[in-house]
Amino acid sequence: MSTSVLRSDAHLPPATRLPSAVQGLAAIASRRLFFGRLHDRHGSAFTVDLPVFGQAVVISDAALARELFTAGDKVINVQPNLGRILGAGSIFSLEGREHRARRKLLTPPLHGKRMKTYEQIVEEEVRAEASTWPVETEFASMEPMMRITLNVILRAVFGAVGDDLENLRRIIPPMVTVGSRAATVPNLPRVLRAVDPNHRYERMRAEGKALLGDLITRSRNDPRLEERDDILALMLRSRYDDGTSMGDDEIGDELMTMLAAGHETTGTTLAWAFERLRRHPEVLGRLVAEVDEGGTEYRHATILETQRNRPVIDFAARHVVADQLELGEWRIPRGYNVMVSIALLHDDSHEFTDPERFDPTRFLGAAPSPAWLPFGGGTRRCIGAAFATMEMDVALRTILGDFELLPTDARAERWFSRGVAYAPARGGRIAVRRRR
Repeated sequence: MSTSVLRSDAHLPPATRLPSAVQGLAAIASRRLFFGRLHDRHGSAFTVDLPVFGQAVVISDAALARELFTAGDKVINVQPNLGRILGAGSIFSLEGREHRARRKLLTPPLHGKRMKTYEQIVEEEVRAEASTWPVETEFASMEPMMRITLNVILRAVFGAVGDDLENLRRIIPPMVTVGSRAATVPNLPRVLRAVDPNHRYERMRAEGKALLGDLITRSRNDPRLEERDDILALMLRSRYDDGTSMGDDEIGDELMTMLAAGHETTGTTLAWAFERLRRHPEVLGRLVAEVDEGGTEYRHATILETQRNRPVIDFAARHVVADQLELGEWRIPRGYNVMVSIALLHDDSHEFTDPERFDPTRFLGAAPSPAWLPFGGGTRRCIGAAFATMEMDVALRTILGDFELLPTDARAERWFSRGVAYAPARGGRIAVRRRR
């Protein structure tokens, strides 16, 4: 990360007086709570000093977020970013022309006509997972949802089922759990290596990368490669505009990114959806009626409202590389990170009427507000957003068509920080009764 130099004409938002170490502990314990308290004290922009991210300005104003996301080459991806977890060849690590070229290369497999094929995979994986669900007995939905989304992405990426991918199914879930924590914790001294998630993650990632390397080599040598339509085959055959292709290390890092980022957030959002629906029977009833009628609009609105009301990723960020970045009244010097608090934006009553209320109708008949940012924004908006939305849509349609989701009057589940992602503290507990 570049060193920040406070220019004499810099104008930063108010800062907390807490020591950096205390701020770091508060942020690790709960960014949502810590940022929420600073927002209550200082308003929609404030300055923090955090481990990993260093000196940063946190904003929760939609207009400022738009300015940040359209700042062009004045900013780069937040430093450090998930590239340190997912690898130097991951799209998270790339900037400028390289980043644009990689997005262009990776976009086709995750959009368009192939979605119909992926929908069938989601349906099959949901029904396979749900076949063992207990009846009228509560259980946590998050692990089943994450198994579904992992199996979907494995089949979409490799075009295979069965024992061939069993090792990846074994190592990816714990690796994502440890990696999510490592992404928000600085490297600890060697004396603390036994409890350092970064050290543990590196060992796990090495095993995962070796497995992926073997699958890449076998696919590259597959005589049927030209006939295959899985994402790995498409990546191996794809070419940049200048005729060059991705190297095996780059493909391995992108596959790791898809497997890790491509299943945790989607599975967790589905768990939140069930947590919300069980506590809002009127929404659930309308949703089931629409499923039975073959509709889609209210279900899509419910997904958007779940992402607003319970965002799994609570911030998106950029790193200032220009001498100075002007955001509204603020002048932020080079070397600072700027964090958009998605959680605070989604709770902003100026952007969303009665924001604490879970109400999918706010998304009916209109495009989401620019303040709705579950996939981030700008040129770094999640490249898999369409794929993730399709997964959630098909999973909800299939589950609510096959099962009756039993309501509850239990208190809402608390937020639980998994590091990068926020999950329901009790795993999004559900109870079901089979409909058909």
